[in-house]
Parts: sequence; structure tokens; C-alpha cells
Amino acid sequence: MAATSPAILARRRAAARKRFWTRMAWFGVFLVVSALAVGLVFAGSSDKLASGTRVGGVDVGGLSTQAAQRELEQRWQRVAAVPVAFTFGAHRFRISATQLGVRVDWAGAIASARRHGDGFGFVRGYRRLALKFFPTDVAPSARVSDAALAYELGLIGKVTDQPSRNAQLVRRGLRFEVVRGETGRVLDRVAAANLILAKLSSFDRTAAALPVDVSTPGVTAASLAAAQRSATAAVSAPVTLAIGPTRIKLPRWRIATLLDLSHASGGLQLGGPGWTQELRRLQQAVDRAPRDATWAVGAGGSVRVVPAQPGVTLDVEQASAAIIAAAERPANRVATLHYAVAQPQRSTAQAQALGITGTVGAYETFFGGVANRIHNVQLVAHLVDNKLIAPGATFSFNKTTGERSAAKGFLEAPVIINGEVETGLGGGVCQVSTTVFNAAFVAGLPITERTNHALYISHYPLGRDATVDYPDVDLKFVNDTGHWLLLRTWVSSSSLTVALYGTPQHRRVESVTQPLKVDSPPPVVKTDDPTLPVGQTIVTDPGVPATSTSVERKVYSQSGRLMSDQTWSSYYRAVPKQVTVGTKKAPPKPAKKAKKAAPLSPAGTAPTAPH
Repeated sequence: MAATSPAILARRRAAARKRFWTRMAWFGVFLVVSALAVGLVFAGSSDKLASGTRVGGVDVGGLSTQAAQRELEQRWQRVAAVPVAFTFGAHRFRISATQLGVRVDWAGAIASARRHGDGFGFVRGYRRLALKFFPTDVAPSARVSDAALAYELGLIGKVTDQPSRNAQLVRRGLRFEVVRGETGRVLDRVAAANLILAKLSSFDRTAAALPVDVSTPGVTAASLAAAQRSATAAVSAPVTLAIGPTRIKLPRWRIATLLDLSHASGGLQLGGPGWTQELRRLQQAVDRAPRDATWAVGAGGSVRVVPAQPGVTLDVEQASAAIIAAAERPANRVATLHYAVAQPQRSTAQAQALGITGTVGAYETFFGGVANRIHNVQLVAHLVDNKLIAPGATFSFNKTTGERSAAKGFLEAPVIINGEVETGLGGGVCQVSTTVFNAAFVAGLPITERTNHALYISHYPLGRDATVDYPDVDLKFVNDTGHWLLLRTWVSSSSLTVALYGTPQHRRVESVTQPLKVDSPPPVVKTDDPTLPVGQTIVTDPGVPATSTSVERKVYSQSGRLMSDQTWSSYYRAVPKQVTVGTKKAPPKPAKKAKKAAPLSPAGTAPTAPH
């Protein structure tokens, strides 16, 4: 047999490859057509939900969107008012969707479910085919009234929540016992809220257990064992306190009352009412308050500095640690207590540097009146006493005393209000402000604010009175001496003295006071009196005319230079003249009687007079 030529073999192989690829192409076409056919077979109608579609556990496959929503809403209406029992142990809390205002989005759930089995043509078919083997269940979203849900969680929490209790170290006389703690529980409110909403927005009405967390105590009995041993050792014997040469013995029972057992897990410490009382007793024995340097006035108005004195104070923190350390020792139970030096706020050197050596100006006024007024004078004088005024500073009476109130101890006394003498809180304060004004006046200090009284008061220097009324009406003067000033007050039973001390300026003060001038007569106030006859008047109060005056003050330096020339004018209101006017009318005069006619005779004629 003749051999086949290579050309023929090549043609045969080419033909075979062509037949192979042709068959493969047809096979591919077959597969594509088959796949499309399968997709189209299972595509079904786009108006219907795919078979196997579930919403909230309900099979809605084969239904239209509208029918599915109607079916779900009808079912929801039947269960919305049916309560679900949420349980905790033997407790059951019955809550319905209606009760919490739950609103379920069925339309949104159906739209989401529809997308799982939707698409174009054969794509929809394959999606729906997949749903036959792997059905999906879409849970609808829901909304709830936050306030109603929070209220229900609060009611549940009152039953479920029980705080854990820490172990405690307690004292029984001189014995110490550990009381074990207890575990607690608390409702997991976030998880419970999600559970309640999920159950009430579904068709399932079976009971559900509430999520409750267990809380363990922060302090255990084991953590208090060391503190129990320390406390027992602390009261095993007395403790001696050493404060310098002083020795104070703390008996066992007192040590027991000093221990603070509320934080025993962190170590033994002192505290509580017993320690507060003991600390007060120790401080009374040790503490001495520091005394600031001050000034004493000598004969002729000279001033000397009274040296400051440091104080001592118990070091409380060190004392507590020392007592605990001694109490925990089995022997040598001595606690050495230290004290610290408390420095005064104003040292002797600081007081000397202020240059307060003598009198700059002083004035005395006299007073009387009711006891309340004298009390107010003493009180406000104390408020301005020892006031230091810096060089160039302005002294303000109101700022120094503050509001004159009942809370500060001021009483009601006669006071001028709106030009009339009445009873008011703080009567007598102006006695002090007037005296302060005159002390600054004779010292030659610039007086920047001063107001006269509404009425003229004769026992004050003419034209040199000064009233105050917090916070609007004030008395102010400036310290222009270049040195510090110290204002002091002294109150006796009938007089008040105000003095300004500093570096003497030796100023010469000259003043001229104008006579009191009558500006207008007092107005007349008439009062009707029905007991007085008309036209009769009685003057019950002559009144006081409106008056005015002025005071000019010239201040000269030690060298004779004119430093200032100030004038203060004072205008005093009138006090009305009180007049009583009679309004009683005179009684009417009686009318004259007519003469009687003679009686007629029986005959009707007048009787004949006898001859």
C-alpha cells in the first residue's frame, strides 16, 4: 500500500480541526440558547413576587406587590394589639406593639424582597430559580415611640436591677468582722430595646427572655482580710501621742472610734465623726493662730508698730499617718505629732514699711438716741475700723462697709427718708459717715464725693454733715499723702472718734462757713378739725424753713503752699408747718314764737276787757 503524502495528511488534520471547532461553536450556541431558554422559563411575570419570597416569616411568593402588602398589613392588624410576654425569672412583662406605638414599614420590606427576584428577562429567571433552593426572609424595619419604650424599660429595670453590694468591714465593739458582698444584676437596656422592637414588629407572639447582666462587687471579702488584721492590731493596746513635751494617751476604745472602715480595702485610715472630734481636741491643744503686726496709738497721737506673732498648727496629714503607723505596731506604740509654723499675713517689717507713725487727722462727734441707733453706730464703726488706705487710693464708705442689712446685724432706728424722719434699717450709720468726712476734712485730704442730709441737723458741724445710702449715695476721699493711711474708730457711750494715722503731713487747714440762710418759708399743711369752730386755727408744728449754707476749705502744705481750695454747698429741705383748721359750724339760732290770739266768747265775739 502506498504511503500517504505529507500534504494529504496536513489537509486531513486541517479538516478535522475545522469540524471540531464547528461542533464546539454549535455546542456553545446550544448552551447559550438553552441557558436563555431556562432563564426565560423560570422568569415568570414581573408583576408577581418570586416563589420563595418571605417577609417577616410570611411566604408572599406569587403575589403582586399590592396583594403582598395588603396580606401583611391585615395580619399585622390582627397581632398589633396582642401583647408579648418578656420574661425575667418568674416575672412577666406583657407589652403590645400598640402600647409602644410600633409602626412597621411593610412597603419597604416588600420592595427589598422584590429586588431579590427581579431583573431583565432571563436574569430574573435565574434569580428566581436560586430563590427556589435558597429562599430569603426579609425582616421589615420598624419605628417605636422612644418615650414609651424608655418608660417600659424603666418599669422593667425597677424589677430586674439590683446593685451589687461590696463586702464591708464592720466594728462590733473592739472586734472587726467582714460582711460578705453580694452580686447584683442590671438590665442590658440596649439589647432589651432591640429585642422588644424586633419581637413586637414581627408576627411572633411567643415569650422572650430579657437580657440581664450580672454585676460583681468591687470589694470582695478576700480584699478586706488585711484590713481586718490591721484593725484588730490597732485596738490591741493604747497609743500614746507625743506633741513636744505633751503626752496624750489614746485608749483602745477611742482608737476604735477613730478608724474609717468605709474604704478599708485601700488600707487602714482615720476618719469619721470620731476622728473629727479627736482632731478638734488635738488642735485646741496645739494650734495657736498667728497675729498680724498692728499699730498702737500712744500719747499725743504717736503710733508704734505692735510686732507680729507667728502661730503654730497641727500637721493633720502627718498626724493621721503617725497614729496609724503606731497603732499597727505591736510595740513602741508612740505617735510623734508634728506641727507647722503659721506665718501672719502682715509681718512686722511689712507694717513698719507702711510708714504709719502719727496722726494725720481726727474728729469726734457726739450722739444719743434709742438703743438701736447706738447699736448701729457701733456696728458700722467696727466695719470701717482698721481700714488701710494705700497711697493714691480712694476710700469708699459703701465699698468698705458693704450693704447695711439685717443679716449683718443692723437694726431699725430713726432715719431720714425722702426728707422725713422715719424708722428704717441702719439708722445711725450717717453719724459714722459724717465723722469720717470731718476726719478727712481736717486732714486736708481731697474729698471727691459727699452729700448733705435732706434735713438740717444742728448737732453736726454746720455744712459738714455727710449722708450715705447703699449703693448710690457714697462718701469718698483720696489718700494723696504718698504714704499708707490707717483709719481707726473709737465708740464710747455718747461719742464717736475717727482718726486717720500715717506719716504726719503738717498741713494747715483753713475753712470759712457761711451762716445758715433761709431760702424759703416752710410750706403750710392744713388739716381740718371738726371739733374746732369755723375760723379758728391752731399751729401744731411751726415747721422749719428751707435753708442752705456752704463751707470753703483751703489746704496749705507745711511750707505754706496752697494745695487745694474746695467748697461744699449744702441745701436742706423745709419741714412743713402743720396747721389745724376748725370746720365746726355754729348751731342755728332758734326762731321767734308768734303771739297767741284771744279766745272767742261762746257767742262768737271777743270778750270785753274789764274796766
